[in-house]
Amino acid sequence: MDHKNGSVVTEFILSGFSGQWELRIFIFMAFSLIYGATVVGNILIMVTVTFISTLHSPMYFLLGNLSFLDMCLSTATTPKLIIDLLTEHKTISVWGCMAQMFFMHFFGGAEMTLLIVMAFDRYIAICKPLHYSTIMSHRLLSGFVILSWTIGFIHTMSQMVLTVNLPFSGYNVIDSVFCDLPLVIRLACVETYTLELFVIADSGLLSFISFIMLLISYTVILITVQQRSSGGLSKALSTLSAHIIVVTLFFGPCIFIYAWPFSSFASNKTLAVFYTVITPLLNPIIYTLRNQKMQGAMRKLLFQHIRITDPMNETKANLSFAFVKEFILQGFSCEWKIQILLFSLFTTTYSFTITGNGAIVCALLHDQRLHTPMYMFLGNFSFLEIWYVSSTVPKMLVNFLSVKKAISFLGCFLQFYFFFSLGTSECFLLSVMALDRYLAICCPLHYPNIMTGNSCIKLVIICWVCGFLWFSVPIVLMAQMPFCGPYIINHVVCDPGPLFALACSSAPRIQLLCYTLSSLVIFGNFSFILGSYTLVLIAVLRMPSATGRHKAFSTCGSHLAVVSLFYGSLMIMYVSPGLGHSAGMQKVATLFYAMVTPLFNPLIYSLRNKEIKAALRKVVGSLNIT
Repeated sequence: MDHKNGSVVTEFILSGFSGQWELRIFIFMAFSLIYGATVVGNILIMVTVTFISTLHSPMYFLLGNLSFLDMCLSTATTPKLIIDLLTEHKTISVWGCMAQMFFMHFFGGAEMTLLIVMAFDRYIAICKPLHYSTIMSHRLLSGFVILSWTIGFIHTMSQMVLTVNLPFSGYNVIDSVFCDLPLVIRLACVETYTLELFVIADSGLLSFISFIMLLISYTVILITVQQRSSGGLSKALSTLSAHIIVVTLFFGPCIFIYAWPFSSFASNKTLAVFYTVITPLLNPIIYTLRNQKMQGAMRKLLFQHIRITDPMNETKANLSFAFVKEFILQGFSCEWKIQILLFSLFTTTYSFTITGNGAIVCALLHDQRLHTPMYMFLGNFSFLEIWYVSSTVPKMLVNFLSVKKAISFLGCFLQFYFFFSLGTSECFLLSVMALDRYLAICCPLHYPNIMTGNSCIKLVIICWVCGFLWFSVPIVLMAQMPFCGPYIINHVVCDPGPLFALACSSAPRIQLLCYTLSSLVIFGNFSFILGSYTLVLIAVLRMPSATGRHKAFSTCGSHLAVVSLFYGSLMIMYVSPGLGHSAGMQKVATLFYAMVTPLFNPLIYSLRNKEIKAALRKVVGSLNIT
């Protein structure tokens, strides 16, 4: 390798994904969701196979091990890849790079062997069904799993022993999103022709031969089934198609990358991401969507979380849950004229909310002078308010004009999920805005270094991610509860209180979890905000300049007004569920924090902030056609 002489390399630089910051944020969010779904999906398969006795068979035992390997393979590279999307300097230590390559090829080699074992299992099950239980014993299965891990270990050690002792100096940029053997070997400052051939033989040729063997074995199985029984061919195709899809998706990118690893292809980076990020997600999707037995087992596992406390209602509960398709949102029971009046009032409020918050977002994007942390958080808050109010109000408006105020079972829980997730994201974002004001007023010298652009983006992403994860578990558990007729929700939105009232039996654990999470997110953030503004108030009172005090009070007063309105109504509803609020009180409180508070946001910030008003005039002026 003809690299210039230089100091000994202690770290490598990963080129990663190049592009605009907005594109990297989009990729970050996409890969974060994919990785989260990969971990959750594969864990769900492992838990289902472990605890559902009907799945205690060789095929599902091997599937559970494949899910574990997929999760480990994805974890070896994806977390570092995701973190690097938010950093400018994408570095990894030499030993960290070696560890990443070791585990990636360890789990990859083990998975390659396990897929061959799964093909052998299907061959015995379909071609020799009478001897299947005798051949595929527990001892043989355990031996196969140990063998797959052993081959994976030998596969990675045979390459890493030669790679770890290579000298690296000077050029240290790896043109990929993670460390991989061909790219790292190319950076060595010695001749590596022999090692390159060994990598081709070990990884590339092994992947190619294994893939061909798997295709031949599945072809033999299909021919055998067709010759024995034409009716069994469709069932065999249904069973084997999932295996063939996983095999093709896994081996395809591996063969392309490692069969000629030292040639440069623009698509190598994409393929590397595909088999380490995408393929581990496809495993749970393929095996759950195409396997009715797995779907039934997962439903059974979820139902085990529901405790039927009243034995007399058990049969009724199961029947009711099986046939529930929609709920009726009772809304406001009043005369038609009053409903038309409320429809007009709420439509006007919703329109002003969307227009006002949209105007703030446009003004902040348009005016370069407002590209500061405080206004960035305000823009995100306005954007959140638009989606928050849109998660419930449109359906509420439609119900005013309809006789049957129905909402589907899925639609109800989707509304519930997005309404609570967006509201939780707002709670976290209000805390971040309070932190921003504290740092700006109490630590003005360190403020520019702490609240950098990258820091602000990370804080916003954390608010969104935490918001959408916070209530996911209780909502999933509530969706599995048995509901009894007449399925009438005495509320204007799908809310936990009325839904618990419709359950055929009490679910105290789910209720406790739901209200505990509500109390934590409301009281925790509210206490943090009060503490932050208390410190801000003390710092403001110590300011020698009256102008500075007035400006600080003006800025923080807007935040406090929004916080008080938002948290006040939330506490009435979700922190004191045992007080037995009347249905009318619940509806009014819900309307206040779901409709009125999002309208106050643009009013408060636009009427009390001269910079926002100037930016809005600038936007309106730019729209004038001369």
